[in-house]
Amino acid sequence: MPRRFFKLADDVSVPRRWHLTTPIDSQGRRVHDWDFTRGAPVSEAGVGRLKIPIKIAGRPLDFSEAGIGIPVVHVKIGSVLSEQAPGDVQLIPADIEGQPDQYLVFVATRLIRCIDEKASKVQFWTPEDGRPDKVGTYWAIDDLRIDKAKVGSAKVFRPEGWEVALIVSEEIKSALEHMRATGTRFIEV
Repeated sequence: MPRRFFKLADDVSVPRRWHLTTPIDSQGRRVHDWDFTRGAPVSEAGVGRLKIPIKIAGRPLDFSEAGIGIPVVHVKIGSVLSEQAPGDVQLIPADIEGQPDQYLVFVATRLIRCIDEKASKVQFWTPEDGRPDKVGTYWAIDDLRIDKAKVGSAKVFRPEGWEVALIVSEEIKSALEHMRATGTRFIEV
């Protein structure tokens, strides 16, 4: 049976949910969102223990995104991730204002060139777009599909060229569904 993979996304349809803003490092500076979504480990020495402000108060979730796409997970999800995909994830301790529970910033540490351009709806930057530095790179991808043969043994990763997508294996998806993790939304890729 072929392996299945899913884009893990923040379920923004959860009623009365919280919304988190960009984390702050141990020096009191807002972190760069890109550092946590590029598919590579983050230097913890540079960030220390993170603090995550709440933008809109509401129901705490087990999985949500802070700032622009930084995954934040409850420690129970962190345990599943570190158990099932130890080489694919980095978990950085984070304090969320007013929350006694432990949370972690979840970093996918693998970047894999695996986008199936023929099966996905892909748009590329063109010279007419006025961004010569981006010509030939992905501008948009709808109905993302990956070439599973290129994934290897990875269970958590980001697809090269479209790092906004956080991809998890069916095993990770099943484990999170089994524990009834709140805030997760899965889209098969």
